This record gives sequence, C-alpha cells and structure tokens, in this order.
Amino acid sequence: MGNLNYRVVVFFFAFVFGVVFSIPSLTQSDEGKKITLGLDLQGGLHMLLSVKTEMALASKIKSIGTSLKYNLDDNDIVYDALKIDGDKVVFELLDEDDMKNVDAMLAEDFSENKIVKNAMAYELSLTEALAKKTEQAAIDQAVETIRNRLNMFGLAEPTVAKQGNERILVEVPGIKTQADEDRIKALIAKAAHLQMMAVDEDRANRVYSMSEEEAKSYGDIILTDVENKEIKYLLYSVPILDGSMLTDAKVGYEEKSNRPMVTFSLNGQGAKIFGDFTEKSVGKRMAVVLDGEVYTAPNIVQRIGGGNVQITGAFTPQEANDISIALRSGALLAPVQVESQRSIGPSLGADNIKASLIALIIGFLAVIIFMIVYYGAAGLISNVALVANLFLILAVMSMFEATLTLPGMAGIVLTVGMAVDANVIINERIRELLHSGASLTKSIEQGYNNAFTAIWDANVTTLIAAVVLFAYGTGPIKGFSLTISIGILASMLTAILGTHGIYQFLLPKINKKKLGFWFGIRQEIKQKGAK
Repeated sequence: MGNLNYRVVVFFFAFVFGVVFSIPSLTQSDEGKKITLGLDLQGGLHMLLSVKTEMALASKIKSIGTSLKYNLDDNDIVYDALKIDGDKVVFELLDEDDMKNVDAMLAEDFSENKIVKNAMAYELSLTEALAKKTEQAAIDQAVETIRNRLNMFGLAEPTVAKQGNERILVEVPGIKTQADEDRIKALIAKAAHLQMMAVDEDRANRVYSMSEEEAKSYGDIILTDVENKEIKYLLYSVPILDGSMLTDAKVGYEEKSNRPMVTFSLNGQGAKIFGDFTEKSVGKRMAVVLDGEVYTAPNIVQRIGGGNVQITGAFTPQEANDISIALRSGALLAPVQVESQRSIGPSLGADNIKASLIALIIGFLAVIIFMIVYYGAAGLISNVALVANLFLILAVMSMFEATLTLPGMAGIVLTVGMAVDANVIINERIRELLHSGASLTKSIEQGYNNAFTAIWDANVTTLIAAVVLFAYGTGPIKGFSLTISIGILASMLTAILGTHGIYQFLLPKINKKKLGFWFGIRQEIKQKGAK
C-alpha cells in the first residue's frame, strides 16, 4: 500500500475539493456557485461618461443657501430675501444688532466661502480653491456613486474607473437585451438629487403667468409635476433640506391603492429641520422634488416628526426600486452624460473564450509532454499536481463567484508555467543529489529542503506584486491578479506538499535500478548506500 502520510491525504482531499467545486463552472449548471464571466468573455455594455462639473458648482451654491437658512433660523436672526442670485447666495439683515452674531457665524461655519458685506447685505460665493475642490469631488463622488448603484443593482464585478480628469469608464458584463441596457443607462445617469422645497403660497396663483426671470427676482423657481408637465409649482429656490441628510430609502406600498412608493429616512439634523419646518408651516404646502421634478406637494396638516418621508407617484415596482437604489447610493453632485457607448455581443465573448481555451490547452499539453519526456515518472507526478492546481483555482473562484476576464485567463495560463516551475526546481534538486551518490530517501527529502527556499522566495515576491495589483487595479487587472494569487497559493500546496507526499507514498515501490524511468536520469550514478 505504500507509506500513507498526512501530505498525500491533504493532497487527495484538496484534489477532490477542486474537482467537486469546479463542476458547476465547467458544466454551467444551474446548481451551485460558479465563476462569473467578465465583459470581454460574455459580452456586455462599455460606456465612457463625462461629468458636468458646472452643475456641481450650482448644486454647491444651493447647499450653502440651505445651510445658511438653517443657521439663521436656528439663531432667530431676522433677515430678508435670502435667495440664490446666479453663482452666489444673497440676504439682508433687518436688525443691525444681529450683525455681530452673523459675522461670527459666517466666520466659523462658512470660512471656505468668499463673503462680501455691504452694510447689512451679504453675498456668499465660492472661492477659486473651493470651486476646484468641488469639481474634483463631483468626479470622484460620481465614480463611487455609480459603482455603488451597480453593485446594489446586483451586477457582478462592474468596472467603474476614472479616466483622465473628467471622464469615467463603465463596463457592465452580462447585459444582453436593449431593455436591460436602457435600464442600466438610466440608473447610471440618474442624478437622484432629492430636495424638500417650500411652496411660495403668496404668489403661487400667478405661477402660470409668471416668467422664469420674474420668479427668480422673488428668489423663487418654477418646476413642473413629474406626471403632468402642464402642472406648475412656484417654489422658494433655497431648499428646506436635501438628499445629503438621507440615511435610507426603500420601496413601500400605499395602503388603499397598493401602488408602489418610495419611503426614505432622514438623519438627526434632517429630521429636526423637517420637524421644525412642518411645525411652522401648518396649512402650507411642501414639495418633494427629485431631479428637478415635483413628485408630490401635499398640504402640511401637523408637525411631522421622526424624519420619515414618502414619495408617491405613478411608479412601476421596477421604477420605485431603481429610485430607491439611486437614493441609497447617494446623489450625483453633477449629472453625467454618455460620450461613447459600445455593446459587446456574446459572440465576441465566445471567440475570446475559445481562443483562450485553445492557448490554455496547447500550453498545458506542451508542459505535460515535456515533463513526462524529460523527468519520466517524476514528470507524471508533477502533472498530477498541475491538474490539481488548475482545479483548485477554478474551485476557489467558483466559491467566491469571482469574475473571470480575458486577462484572468491569461493569468491561469501563466500560473501553469509558474506551478510547473516549482516542480522543475524540486526534480532538479533530487537529480543532483542522486548524481552525487546520495540515497534515494535522502535525495527526496534533501531535494525538497534545498528547493523550498527558491520556490518560497519566487512565489512570495510574485504574490506581493499580485496583491498590490488587486488593491490598486480595476476590472481586468483585478481579475489577472486574483487568478495569479490563487494559482500561487494552490501551487505551494500541490507542488511542495502534494508531490512530496506522493513520493513518500511511492518510496517502497521506486526501483533504484530504474532511476531513468522514475527521474529521467540517463547516465549511471554512484550509489553510496541503500535507500
């Protein structure tokens, strides 16, 4: 039976583990976890987006206006005509005694802004440094927000990466229908800019005869209803609060009609602002505005506490779900637009898979044949370890449902060469000892000891590089580094532990007179002793 040892037992179970957990991916069965194919292998959507940073500046000005209004109201400061005038927020105090408090408040809470004071009139605008910071933040935040939305949508391993200074690369694998493509594009482009805005009740009846310029002169803005564009609302341009104070959003259903709606929660500050405003505005209307359209504008009948708000409208369940995803992932500081778009069909992915498999098979067979011809039975043992290594890579990637890209397949091909390299070093060390006349047992044990340092150093340095690539890379680079990392760890198990155990198991059966068969040694060697 041979020398059964823990090494060969561990190797056996590792081999079985690799085969069992690779089956769903190899057979593409519906049961079990399996590897997800990337954009270049199964097809999908490739887009290049640009960010309208000028809109981020306008949004920042509105945010300053909202914060300023809250601070003034919270400190019981009497002011007149707080409004947004182009690229600045303007207001005027009505009581000279408040100037000292206002100056202190502005110096503490709005120090980054450019502040111009003329008697009791104030103007707040963005400094050049703050404007650049806001534009850069809009781009960085767009990358993170789009990535979060696609992850919440349930897509596997989408690629979202900054490209240049103002562009974003988005790659979404597995998008095969036009409906799915349109839905993804809408989800990506949706600004999800939520605002709670007060209706200007004093002038609301004149909204249909009022121009945009006249509304602006009063510090107001005219917006339309999301369902009926003929319905208009006259709203104060400075929002009561915005989506930055939102903590959660989910789909709900109205009790009577069972129509889908979106419910969201506000943080502590948002809940306080919302409660205080509704308490002071009983009998008036408040509009829920999403991306510049009014979804609902109910009358306030009593103070609303708790910070829970509902958005109703003619939603389908899918639309309500997408809006809740967009709200949860955060609003885009600036809208994005598609500059270029390319749909990669599954036929191209099939061609890529076929070419990669051919390369893998040819490389694998060439290595197997070389190892057997050059090392004999030792080469065959190395090949068993190599097969186990491949199954382990597939099994681990399947368990984590990792995404396999074309560079990832290249990583597997490269791993084949790296895995067999360890076996080559081991076999050469054993052959050197046998040539020097060492016993068979000593040659095997000492051969593994001598080879370990070189194998360990080479694999650890490569693993460090792979980890760095995974940490800082995106998309296909992550796929390449992942397969390399798994392959390195698997080869350490199969090449060092596994083959060592097999040699120990077969040691009684190795004929010392047929070392040419076992280790590919062609010339006579000195024998210093038995085994």
